[in-house]
This record gives sequence, structure tokens and C-alpha cells, in this order.
Amino acid sequence: MVKIFVAGGSGRVATETIRILASQGHDIYAGARHKDHIVMGDHIYPQELDLHAEVDALAAQIDGMDAVYFLAGSRGKDLLQTDAFGCVKLMQACEKAGIKRYVQLSSIYSIQPEKWQEEPSLASIMNYDIARFFADQWLIRNTDLDYTIVGPCVLTEEPATGRIEINPERGTSNPIPDVAAVLAGVLDKPNTFRKVIYMTGGDTPIEDALDAVE
Repeated sequence: MVKIFVAGGSGRVATETIRILASQGHDIYAGARHKDHIVMGDHIYPQELDLHAEVDALAAQIDGMDAVYFLAGSRGKDLLQTDAFGCVKLMQACEKAGIKRYVQLSSIYSIQPEKWQEEPSLASIMNYDIARFFADQWLIRNTDLDYTIVGPCVLTEEPATGRIEINPERGTSNPIPDVAAVLAGVLDKPNTFRKVIYMTGGDTPIEDALDAVE
């Protein structure tokens, strides 16, 4: 069992991911601007987190963790300082604190802007995708982290299906619990390290789909 820091711990995807990881016995240090909005439970330790903070402060907060998840999102209200630069600073903090494992929630086709016009679901979140593009590119090109980027398509508040399609030609939708299952599932799968995983609803069981990532 490992110690995991989750940035953006009060969000919808984060809440489900935290529940899964905590149920597996991991200790989850969940950070959010309003820590009272973080789900409660065994192995869950809410903390206040300010992604506007300097890298040194973030590094001190995550010191001693085995893995870090960036699951934060400003819902369009703070794209530059949270979704883009806050994300980059957390990566830098991981490297400063000597933490290698890093999992990042993104958006489908985040580093393939040529596909954005082909995907109707992305029209309303173009500025978010631009923020994700720069943050994801930084992670890939400017860090030595063992990262996994998970990019779902439209999130829905529906029950889990337990089945997905990896790197689809077109996106449909993803129930939030399925996205959380993928985020939790990649934690200790070395075949997902330094990979970008785009996902949509599909027919393959999540575990099988993740095992097949090359």
C-alpha cells in the first residue's frame, strides 16, 4: 500500500478515484481549496491545497508521497493558473520532492489539436483543451516523471459500465465511475508509464484494456 497525494480532491472524478484507492488500502492525502468538500472515509486525509502556491511550497506539501494525481479542474474559471500553470508547478514539485509516479487527468485528444474540430463534444471546452495541451506537452517533454495521462471524453453522471475503448477514433461519453476506475487502475501498471491513454465507452473490460496498453 502506498501514500498518494490527489490534487483537486473535491471534484467529481477525484471523489470516485479517492474512494477506489482508499478502498484498496492506500493512504490518500486529498488536497483542495476547500478541504471540507472532500469525501470522508478511512485512509482519506483532507488537506487544503492552493495551486497558486510556489513550487517549493507544493513540494513541501507532497514530500514523502509515493505517487501524485492531478485531478484538479477550475471548470473554466481559472484555466491559466490552475489547469495549466498549477498543473506544471505540481509536476515540478514532484521532481523537487523526488516523486516519480504521476497520474494526470486530461481530455480526449489533448495533444492532437488537429482532431478538435472533428470532435463535436470538444467545441464547448476549447479553452480547457488548450490549457490541457500545454500542461500535457510540458509533462511529456520537460519532465522525467513516470507519468500516465488519462484523457476521457464527455463525462456523464451515470452508473459504471466497467468497459471502455482505448484510443478511439471518435469519442462518445464516459461515466465518471469508469474514468475513476481507469485512473486508479493505472497506478501500479508499468506498461502505462509514460503513456497517454484516451478513452471512451466501449466493450472491453477496464482491466483488460489497461493490460493491453503498449
